[in-house]
Amino acid sequence: MDASEPDNVDDYSPSSTVIKFDRPVPLLRGPLPAGPSDDPSAGPYVLAFRDSRAWASSFAACERKIVEQCEEGARIGCAVSASRKCKLPWWKSLAGPTLSDLKEREQCEVREMADCEAAAKEKCVGFARDKCLVPFRDARIRVGKGFLSSRDAVKLIGWASMPESERSLKLMSLMGGGGGGDLGVTNCRASELLGFDNYVQCILGEQQHGTGN
Repeated sequence: MDASEPDNVDDYSPSSTVIKFDRPVPLLRGPLPAGPSDDPSAGPYVLAFRDSRAWASSFAACERKIVEQCEEGARIGCAVSASRKCKLPWWKSLAGPTLSDLKEREQCEVREMADCEAAAKEKCVGFARDKCLVPFRDARIRVGKGFLSSRDAVKLIGWASMPESERSLKLMSLMGGGGGGDLGVTNCRASELLGFDNYVQCILGEQQHGTGN
């Protein structure tokens, strides 16, 4: 019998024939119909977070992951830098290092590593913030149909200042041209919710305040 052939060639049990796959990772964003202001060439749908809480959670996870990767890389650089700064003078190397010399070098490396990692951590936090801020600020979040974007609010202010003879036509155009639509939108960019949503305010408000300093 060929050694390459399986022992139980006629075994069709589920344990032998079924391949188990990992559970699919749930989508962070789902498709929503594109609005009139969206680029038609991008397609009839846009991807949006299901709510502002999911958006804020994803932002925090993204920022945390980048900080972890940044600190891991910085730790290697700090170790190399500490080793160079704390190496023994050349003349001590010729004579042979003593136990006190090695102890002194160890203490020096501990201090240098602590100072270097503290500085790197602060830089990594700023780096992660900058990397996450722009894409998440422009990311779309699903909102209720009663929500008015800042663009629609400006249009309504303009409509209120128009002569009464022109208001009806302008209102129909705002509602989609057919008179049966509504002024609300199904999604908006996160930056449009700044100041109106606690989750967005907690993320973007702090980030913009930090970058302003």
